[in-house]
Amino acid sequence: MKYSMAEFLEPTASIDFENTAVSDFAARHVQGASSDLQKAVGIYYAVRDQIRYDPYNVSLTVTGLKASNTLARGASWCVPKAILMVACCRAQGIPARLGFADVQNHLSTERMRRVMQTDIFHWHGYASIFLENKWVKATPAFNIGLCEKVNIRPLEFDGLEDSIYHEFDQAGNKHMEYLRNRGEFADMPLAQLRATFAKVYGDLEAKLSVGSSFDKELSQEHFK
Repeated sequence: MKYSMAEFLEPTASIDFENTAVSDFAARHVQGASSDLQKAVGIYYAVRDQIRYDPYNVSLTVTGLKASNTLARGASWCVPKAILMVACCRAQGIPARLGFADVQNHLSTERMRRVMQTDIFHWHGYASIFLENKWVKATPAFNIGLCEKVNIRPLEFDGLEDSIYHEFDQAGNKHMEYLRNRGEFADMPLAQLRATFAKVYGDLEAKLSVGSSFDKELSQEHFK
């Protein structure tokens, strides 16, 4: 299947890299880079570690998923973090798109399992970046502080090979399994994601937003 690279360089409602905060964030983290590969790597680590992973911070609206809003909040879940990375890459003229997969996630909390009634995360998001004449996957979801807290190796990204979740944590326990590829898209397939979430999880947005801290709960359960 042939693609027009132009569609992977354009701003969209959620990939709003024309927002000054987003373009400035991207520019700060590519300083000194001499190639698109180096720029993408710099952007990856900035998004991975400066935006804290928070799966309780779910908003299934265009506004809630905007790259600029994720940057302003400083915390979000895998899909908005992938959107922010794609937006930053496009701001630097690097073709990028959104990728999705269904995964079985063994890193969760008792409350999340109770609310979701499953450990399968549908439409897990990652970024797909066009570097060195090929598409490379990058998953900036889990920040290094969280990884250190729960003994998971932080995912590294060199711009040459896919960076996807490790199958095991550092203790050899199951961490993440990929179950289904949902495809890669020039823009956020929000209607499809919302339909799946409503069918599988119900009103997940409302259930998870009732005053809780993912970091606190995870720490308490992991170390008890």
